Amino acid sequence: MMTVEQVLASQKANVETLLGLTAKAFEGLEKIVELNMTASKAALAESGDNVKALLSVKDAQELLALQSSLLQPLAEKTAAYSRHLYEIATGTTSEFSKAFEGQAAEAQEKFAGLIDSAAKNAPAGSESAVAVMKSAVAAAGNALESMQKAVKQATDVAEANFAAVTNTATNAAKATSKKR
Repeated sequence: MMTVEQVLASQKANVETLLGLTAKAFEGLEKIVELNMTASKAALAESGDNVKALLSVKDAQELLALQSSLLQPLAEKTAAYSRHLYEIATGTTSEFSKAFEGQAAEAQEKFAGLIDSAAKNAPAGSESAVAVMKSAVAAAGNALESMQKAVKQATDVAEANFAAVTNTATNAAKATSKKR
């Protein structure tokens, strides 16, 4: 049985974790706002330069050359923006995952402690029921660990796919601009 002090300590730890995660969420949001502001300022400045360049074009060949010269940097900047946004999102998500894993491990540990305590105080003849309970807890722990590994693998695959798509888009833009 948990004491009042243990319950209060657990609640305090949960509130601290929640406050920490809230701070991390706001930190991630601030980074995204900062990224968007920087990207917007850069896009606005470049738009002005691009309009000036377009207005100074004298013939179709010069227009095609200008168009080609603008395409590759745009694709590269879009890819860089996407990578940065993805890094912010995965960084924030990993903080939540770490907190969840920590809380899950702590809860599992406490539950195992309760089972051990109950086993010590169990009446004679209930050893098989206690063994079944311990086995179920171990199976649940193994299932949780397997799920965490599967999520990690899926995240790794998603990151690899994102990198491949970004590289393909950048290379395609380079190839297109070289053909013109």
